[in-house]
Amino acid sequence: MRHRAGRIVTIESLTELDRRLAQGAHRLRGWRLVGLDLRDRARVLDGRDTSHTTFAGCTFAPGDAERHAARGALVLPAVDAVPVDANRDSLYTADELYDDPSYRRTLDGRAYAWSQGTGSRGAGPDDLLARALHDDGIDRALTAWTGSRRLVGVMGGHALQRGAADYTGAARLGRLLGRRFTVATGGGPGAMEAANLGARLARADEAALAHALGMLATVPSYHPSVDAWIASARSVLSDLADVPVTETLGVPTWHYGHEPPNLFATAIAKYFRNALREAILLQVCAGGIVFLPGAAGTVQEIFQDACENHYATEDAIAPMVLVDRAHWTETLPAWPLLQALAKGRPMEAHIHLVDTVDEAASIVDAGAA
Repeated sequence: MRHRAGRIVTIESLTELDRRLAQGAHRLRGWRLVGLDLRDRARVLDGRDTSHTTFAGCTFAPGDAERHAARGALVLPAVDAVPVDANRDSLYTADELYDDPSYRRTLDGRAYAWSQGTGSRGAGPDDLLARALHDDGIDRALTAWTGSRRLVGVMGGHALQRGAADYTGAARLGRLLGRRFTVATGGGPGAMEAANLGARLARADEAALAHALGMLATVPSYHPSVDAWIASARSVLSDLADVPVTETLGVPTWHYGHEPPNLFATAIAKYFRNALREAILLQVCAGGIVFLPGAAGTVQEIFQDACENHYATEDAIAPMVLVDRAHWTETLPAWPLLQALAKGRPMEAHIHLVDTVDEAASIVDAGAA
């Protein structure tokens, strides 16, 4: 078994799986089971919560793969050949990543399965080289793409469900910012999807956004079915095919492959290496970043951005705007620490705590004036 930082646990042997199950593990949330023959573990796994589990290249007893998928697990086939173009020199589109109605057969699903499957064998030099070359190509393509655009980032939680008031707020924020800037997000579901959607419709009328939000609310989450989540987004894009489209960027990672990329980013820079992706996403947002309510990932992004601003000269500091006073002072009190970090530094005048997305958009607009 290989431990990975945070909520991800990768299990590559039946011995390790049996040990953990014997210790009483019931909710297998965030687990990745890679290359295991699970035919003799059907009964014990049937009694566990596998709703957020990834099975990559595993062998199942008849009907078990479908049963776990129906619960919300991600079941991916083994992939031996490199599914991505290691010499790629352009960003992705959603249609490229989702090139099949079934997620497990899409380029995105196959790339995620391959990135996990190579781990079960120990990634060989060819696999490592392919990933490195791919990410370098994406990096160069993103540098070229962002060179003529002024980007503003929107960060927030991946678990935010369609139909929620905060999801609507994130979409409104994307729409407000997208009128003047190119909006960039982490490219995933939740607040990221909402912001990309709103930014995409920045030049459309409000009725188009309301229509899209209403359609999406019928499939609130990518759990239990990624396919249904994708299909609802495709329906929105089909219904709004005639409305003006504004460019918007997503920067997701196959490290969190169980969090699928959203379809509303018009350009997608998808990386295998999450650390590289995180640094680049913050780096390209020269117009500032708005931080919506989120959990550990959003907190990490706040202080990663704060570290850059802490040591920057004043002319290189972009606004940092935290939205939802109660969330950032009580639920996850990042604001007091951010204030203390900024005190007496040039960045102090560039950090903001607000309650509404309208306030956040106004601050970012003023910073660009």
